[in-house]
Amino acid sequence: MKTLLKTLAASTLALQLAAPAFADDIKLRFAGVFPIDHQGTKMMEQVAADVNAAGVGLEMTVFPANQLGSGEALFEDVARGNIDFAAAFIYSDTDPRLDFLNMPFLVSNWDQINTVMLDMDSPYNQILQGITDEYGVRVMAANPEGFVGIVANKEPTNWNNFDDKGMNIRVWSSNTVKSMVELLGFRATTMAWGDIFPALQSGIVDGAICCTKTATYSIFAQSDVGTHFVEYNSILEQTFYYGSERALAKLNDEQRNVIQAAMAKASADFFAYNREHDAKFGEKLIEKGYTILQLTPEEQQAMAEHVRENIWPAMASDVGQDTLDRVKAAVK
Repeated sequence: MKTLLKTLAASTLALQLAAPAFADDIKLRFAGVFPIDHQGTKMMEQVAADVNAAGVGLEMTVFPANQLGSGEALFEDVARGNIDFAAAFIYSDTDPRLDFLNMPFLVSNWDQINTVMLDMDSPYNQILQGITDEYGVRVMAANPEGFVGIVANKEPTNWNNFDDKGMNIRVWSSNTVKSMVELLGFRATTMAWGDIFPALQSGIVDGAICCTKTATYSIFAQSDVGTHFVEYNSILEQTFYYGSERALAKLNDEQRNVIQAAMAKASADFFAYNREHDAKFGEKLIEKGYTILQLTPEEQQAMAEHVRENIWPAMASDVGQDTLDRVKAAVK
């Protein structure tokens, strides 16, 4: 698969050199993974509205809620040119180096998120673009949503230390995330995003590491699923707007600039929304009957140091020592 995608990327360069002149009514498919009523989908709709209103001969249609495939599948479909653009997390299934996006306790506050993850010129995003270039995928904008916690059907035993939690939780397809939650004392089951909801409802898993407080309220609490939110703040929830170089090669400069501007604006708006509403949605969770478990500053620091000491060095086997060193240097 990796070789195939790299071959497709090489052929994209030839397409770019022969990019056509302006063409009317080019139809673009913009696929996402956010639920239909999620703020992320609203931002996708904003992108499409801005692109379609620009009068440059583009017609972009949004396909939210995994309608065109899961987040794991979208990257490969975009690389092949089957889908033009996507709004999704970039998983490490295609390339293990991409697991650096799951590096736990890399940043600790919203200001760091802004400078490290949101800024597309940051070393962090340059590392990402260097990898996705090999597959013919252009990262147009970053969408950091905030810090991920654990949604649970009960309070984990020993939730504020490293002892056994007596709980099996869902993790996504990342060796780093699985190792981290097991280090914290959980049992871990790898599961795709679309399977979380029924798995929690049926008791297949007791919880899931997956969501910010905003998403926990919108997706789970509103449906009366889950009772606790464990606020470890270990990993960042981040999606990206990314596009197929094969699709971009068919557009002229004006059209590409319109899409880039629309996605950059939506990215900034989405970040501002999440930063402003994070605490508010914590209050909404409590009003809905959730219990929020929050570490003390001392416990948070101890957990961060323990995870960095044990998980970061182990990432080198998947991510590569050079990539790992570059990511750590990007935050200093």
